[in-house]
Amino acid sequence: QVQVLESGGGLVQPGGSLRLSCAASGSIFSIYAMGWYRQAPGKQRELVARMTRGFVTNYADSVKGRFTISRDNAKNTVYLQMNSLEPEDTAVYLCNVEEDYYLQRRTWWGQGTQVTVSS
Repeated sequence: QVQVLESGGGLVQPGGSLRLSCAASGSIFSIYAMGWYRQAPGKQRELVARMTRGFVTNYADSVKGRFTISRDNAKNTVYLQMNSLEPEDTAVYLCNVEEDYYLQRRTWWGQGTQVTVSS
């Protein structure tokens, strides 16, 4: 089992910044990718940013230029620096871990952290 724990959410005014952190722990075989998804009320879960073990990244178009994902492979930790936040960024942000387990790819999720952008 792999445990995934997020932190860093909160309430911020439009134009502000937040930094999310996510740490994976437990019986980890080999992490292939870590990333952030978000889900707003009444909307589908969407990818925000993802980084592979080789530091290849992909971002949602709506956050490009504002959000930056980074990763510490040695600590099994991923970060999301969010700048120029907009009310549309309000959502529960969930950390996702993709683990290579022998010939399988397993996915683990955190419980999520709330980000609210409001004046």
